[in-house]
Parts: sequence; structure tokens; C-alpha cells
Amino acid sequence: MPRPRIAALALAAACQVAGCATGGGDDGYPGYRVDGEGISAPLDGLTGDAGRGRARILARDPANCILCHAVPEATLSGNLGPSLAGAGRRFTAAELRLRVVDERRVVPQTIMPSYYRTAGLTGVAPEYRGRTILDAQAIEDIVAYLGTLR
Repeated sequence: MPRPRIAALALAAACQVAGCATGGGDDGYPGYRVDGEGISAPLDGLTGDAGRGRARILARDPANCILCHAVPEATLSGNLGPSLAGAGRRFTAAELRLRVVDERRVVPQTIMPSYYRTAGLTGVAPEYRGRTILDAQAIEDIVAYLGTLR
């Protein structure tokens, strides 16, 4: 089996356990508004911290970004998703926020989990239903860090 297929199956299995299963519609966005190509207002009015965001991106849990994305400073990282190098140059904070919250709004066929959506998902374990994978502060920290990647 090709390596990307194995990694995609591993991600799907991990998402099944963690409650980040894919699918669904556009509802289930807790407390924010998608406007145009992004989410302009910081979630819950919070300010992100790039240092915490870096730590969250490099951590293996719960976001596990380095499973799929090449990340500056990471010795081992994935190649299923696009590299995060230059993300802050390619996207505005609003666009980054939407991609972390729910990439499915931008790329419907993505395998990236919906980190801040709760409704319209399929295959979510009962104990994880109605819960987001990341809280608002984690999202804002990650957006702050991604914004520094020029």
C-alpha cells in the first residue's frame, strides 16, 4: 500500500477515536461568522500567542498538525497536506482562522479535521459529540504562529 494511503488511513482512524471525523454541512460553527474567504473576528475576542501556537503545532496531540504538514523547525513532519512554510505570507489571519476552524469550507474534499466545528460531522464517538477538538484559545494561538511563517 502506498505510504500516503497508509497515512490517510491512520489519520482517519485517529480522527474516529478523537472525534474529528469528516463530513457534513455548514452548520455547527460555535460563536463566529464566516465572511467571504475567512473568519475576520478572533474567536471569543481572544488574542493568540505565537509561542504557544508554535508549541501546539509541533505537539503530537490534540491537533497533530505535523502528522500531515511539513512544519518549519520540525525534524519529522508529514507530506499529505501543504507545507506550512510561508502560510503567513500566502493567507490573511482571517483565511488562516477559517482553515484551522474548518478547512472543509475551503476545500470540501480535504482530509484535514474540522477543529472547531461540532455539527454535521459523521462517525464521531458519542463521548466527543458536540465538542470541538481545539478550543478558541488554541485556534487563535495557532493562527498567530502561522501568521509569523513568512
